[in-house]
Amino acid sequence: MLRLFRNKKGQNTAEYAIVIGLVVAAAIAMQIYIKRGIQAKVKDGTDLMTSVTGDTGGGTLASTGQYEPYYMSTNFDVTRGVASTDTVASGGGVTRDLTKEETSRTGTQNIGAAQ
Repeated sequence: MLRLFRNKKGQNTAEYAIVIGLVVAAAIAMQIYIKRGIQAKVKDGTDLMTSVTGDTGGGTLASTGQYEPYYMSTNFDVTRGVASTDTVASGGGVTRDLTKEETSRTGTQNIGAAQ
């Protein structure tokens, strides 16, 4: 009976497996926060290198900022015209003939600086 209490090899293995499982679960749970932190550091570095310094008008890496989709303004008018002829045959079949199809797009698209 005393031998059963001395043999704790299986218990130690189970404890290590639980601890490793908890560490892996914590790493998976924090993955999104680590990813966001790394992305923020990259964006900060990019913004720092592309920022305009002083009154010289030149940046350290480039003179334009990092692309952000909400810096763009778009104003387009799209028109589409179609002229067609439909022919109904005996038995219910329909034949469509597109004689004229026109599409036009006019407008502007501006990429501005951060506001």
